[in-house]
Amino acid sequence: MKIAFTTKLESKHQQEEAFLALSPHERFLNFIALSKAIKKLYPSQEETDNDNFVIDLSGKKSDA
Repeated sequence: MKIAFTTKLESKHQQEEAFLALSPHERFLNFIALSKAIKKLYPSQEETDNDNFVIDLSGKKSDA
């Protein structure tokens, strides 16, 4: 792990460069991984059926 002391602007620029260096496929996979990680942070929130578009990555078949 590398610790760097930078300004917020420099840090955002480095993050943006790293993100843009990824292929579109890698960006999508990182988005999915982040979505799963966020869901683990808030497991107690109930999922409601509100007719939103949902991507189910659990591999389970739905009733619909």
